[in-house]
Amino acid sequence: MIKNGYRGVVAASLPETAQRLQHNLKTTAGTSFPISETAPSEDSSPGGVIVIAELARGFVLPWAQLALVAESDLTGRRAGAARRRIQSKRRETSGPLDLASGDLVVHEVHGIGRYIEMVDRELLGVHREYLVIEYAKGDRLYVPSDQVDLVSKYIGGELPKMSRLGSNEWAKTKARVGRRAREIAHELVKLYADRLRAKGFAFGPDTPWQRELEDAFPYEETPDQLRAIDEVKDDMEKDLPMDRLVCGDVGYGKTEIAVRAAFKAVAAGKQVVVLVPTTILAQQHHATFVERFRNFPVRVEMLSRFLSAAEAKKVIADLADGKVDVVVGTHRLLGKDIKFSDLGVVIVDEEQRFGVEQKERLKQLRTSVDILTLTATPIPRTLEMAMSGIRDMSIVDTPPEDRHPVMTYVGDFDEETLSSAIRRELLRDGQVFYVHHRVDTIQAAARRVQDLVPDARVGVAHGQMDENQLEQTMLEFGDAKTNVLVCTTIIESGLDIPTVNTLIVERSDLLGLSQMYQLRGRVGRAHERAYAYLFFPPERALTEHAHERLKTIAEHTGLGSGFRIAMRDLEIRGAGNLLGAEQHGHISEVGFDLYVKLISQAVEEAKGSVPPGLDGEVRIDLPLNAFIPKTYVADENLRLESYRRIASARTEEELA
Repeated sequence: MIKNGYRGVVAASLPETAQRLQHNLKTTAGTSFPISETAPSEDSSPGGVIVIAELARGFVLPWAQLALVAESDLTGRRAGAARRRIQSKRRETSGPLDLASGDLVVHEVHGIGRYIEMVDRELLGVHREYLVIEYAKGDRLYVPSDQVDLVSKYIGGELPKMSRLGSNEWAKTKARVGRRAREIAHELVKLYADRLRAKGFAFGPDTPWQRELEDAFPYEETPDQLRAIDEVKDDMEKDLPMDRLVCGDVGYGKTEIAVRAAFKAVAAGKQVVVLVPTTILAQQHHATFVERFRNFPVRVEMLSRFLSAAEAKKVIADLADGKVDVVVGTHRLLGKDIKFSDLGVVIVDEEQRFGVEQKERLKQLRTSVDILTLTATPIPRTLEMAMSGIRDMSIVDTPPEDRHPVMTYVGDFDEETLSSAIRRELLRDGQVFYVHHRVDTIQAAARRVQDLVPDARVGVAHGQMDENQLEQTMLEFGDAKTNVLVCTTIIESGLDIPTVNTLIVERSDLLGLSQMYQLRGRVGRAHERAYAYLFFPPERALTEHAHERLKTIAEHTGLGSGFRIAMRDLEIRGAGNLLGAEQHGHISEVGFDLYVKLISQAVEEAKGSVPPGLDGEVRIDLPLNAFIPKTYVADENLRLESYRRIASARTEEELA
């Protein structure tokens, strides 16, 4: 149409998409379209232009000789709600100052106390807001709002010892933990310095096939997903071995990030290992990779106990000969007998589910090949590493379009509620996961479900089943030949069946917090509203920890609450560790936030970025009214967070 004198305007939904469309138009049509942030004016140059705008579909105005083309007209994808999602609230982190009266807090200078309230006070004619913290023996400290960055919520497990104002006990504790932090920092920095000295393989820029693969993705990428993909590719193109953690909520599209990284590696002639914790997940990932790479000459194989000995032997031989490009499997892939022709990238799904031996093997690999780790619940250990600036981290926290939070019910086990929940799901042609805790009684549980809902087609799956039988059961459930799967927690990792939108857990009191969260993430992956029923036996008294876990999972039903749950897990269980169990005590002594801060400072010192012991903290107190009026920000926690961010800003850019 441009050749006929028309002006072409292409509407792209995101700046990233605009750049990709610009590149594709240039390579396919040989036409260069400039990107404009504003709508093209009447007298703008003839030819074509790309604008950033939301447009469902394009149209032609012959009288104005104008052709307007929507992104979906070119890519075949519906322009989504990415813009709304960009403006939607960011990750619900349990921020350092998500405080309620009575919460324990840590003041960096004065130690552990209890937060009471926020008060307005006028001193010498100057109006300020103060945080009131109560210490041992009833002493109270008034912290001015411009020093709120020194206060954080106490997270560390058991009840800590309250500090006394004016005693030097806290200074001694902090110094002791600081010394230990420096030792840990040196170990960590040495570990990562080895990686930085190692020569990695620098992958080339994206190929046309890479863009073809990415354009075939049937959904719209979220802004976070696009950013994470770019970060992974940038890492791969450097000549240092990549070690990146992609931390995203359950079902937020981490697998697609892995697919694109794997394809980039294969395009450069390298082999890729995708390491998963369970055989069922291996099967699912294998199916995903095969489907995404269908139109390209890429050979994807699986190595798990679903294969016969002869099949496994052939895969292992072909791996060594370089005939297999991508291999998906469990820890079997880390065995001594597995040899690769030219390994480029290892993708690890849920690293915390692997044992010490496998982690050691991964540690050896880290210094030579690119490693991409995916996790849905950032466990304390990886969380600390990422926060300490030693490990690269991408956070994907924008929910996919049309995703609804899962309705969560926590209560006594009750057959009537159970049968009506299953019936309601079957009435809308959906499927149900029914999680039972013991293999030896799972058949009885399946019979009970069958008796309660006679028209249900019930299947049974658990980890001790024969491989062929388990595979057959999962295939039948995947093909909807059965509609209720009575299973153990074998389904907790990464399983994605969009038609399953009801989850029933019989003994939720026996499960860990991240386990429950992972299980709940197995439903609600389609546009349907999903339900999770977390039951516990009415005749048993819940332990305090079980009660806390169930209360947390019931409270955090919002999209993207994985990060909050990980932080809450820290509060309930006490903090995990960086390099060994001995640190648990240090974290409970000073609290998680301050501990991470001390580690970060020690790491910077060990790297040589900051001279030891130089804090450079200067405070100037001016007699000015400095506060955020309640009429402007009514919510106390929002005001607190604003004060914290202003107080912790170190540059003009951060302040802006």
